Amino acid sequence: MPRGVEWGTLALIIGCYGGWLAVLFLLAPLSVPLAILCLSLFCALHSSLTHEALHGHPFRSRWINEALMFLPLTLMIPYGRFRDTHLAHHQDERLTDPYDDPESNFQDPGAWQKMPAWRRAILEVNNTLLGRIVLGPLLGQICFMADDWRQARAGNHAIRRDWVLHALGLVPVIWIAQASPLPLWALLLAAYIGLALIKIRTFLEHRAHEECHNRTVVIEDRGPLAWLFLNNNLHIVHHKHPGVPWYALPRLYRQNRAAFLAVNGGYRYSSYREVFGKYFLRRKDPVPHPLWPFQR
Repeated sequence: MPRGVEWGTLALIIGCYGGWLAVLFLLAPLSVPLAILCLSLFCALHSSLTHEALHGHPFRSRWINEALMFLPLTLMIPYGRFRDTHLAHHQDERLTDPYDDPESNFQDPGAWQKMPAWRRAILEVNNTLLGRIVLGPLLGQICFMADDWRQARAGNHAIRRDWVLHALGLVPVIWIAQASPLPLWALLLAAYIGLALIKIRTFLEHRAHEECHNRTVVIEDRGPLAWLFLNNNLHIVHHKHPGVPWYALPRLYRQNRAAFLAVNGGYRYSSYREVFGKYFLRRKDPVPHPLWPFQR
């Protein structure tokens, strides 16, 4: 629907960059550990804001939104690749598909059986919340880059372009960081922790289910993690209404709670505290897709 500039989102983007700079130049001289912690929060927030931008916020212009998120504070993921893979993920009939959903953590059972034991063990650990936080960013980056490398070598020029643009965006980020009192290793660690925080959100966003809309969770949390994730914990609301900005999701959910829970088959948690209590050291799902190949 027609709308103007989302000034609150724009202010949050500016505040995110400003806070990142303040930590580098004002907090880092006082305490490197505290600076790492605060930088990781800004990195996670930047990732959430990048998600908003690729869905058309705060401007109606795609190019302005992409320019706003050009500086990759999380260091690892090219904006264009995140945009393309995430929008592919929004084809709900493909959710959790080991091949067609770029954000799926499920494996083809046939491929799973052929994996060496050490790799299966790592993926089993990664299916606990603690494992996803500690190992998830590294495993995700390795798989993501390996797949992009294969596609780029096969002639995918769009992927090559996105990585070149990412490298150009990294130049000012690294230059600014090196001009600050913060050591480069601390910047890298903060980016990793920021991505680890995002793994808390994505850990159980989708489950294996024959009905595609029943695959998407809602976590009725209103605490600091929900804010850091820009209410994307209300994930079924986002998937049903991807054009709705982050600040409108809670009211939309409150007004239609019963309908959303009917749509997603009651796939619901009351808070992230409940999620941590249940799955911090236990896996939620098997690694091989339990419904494969019936979902295809």
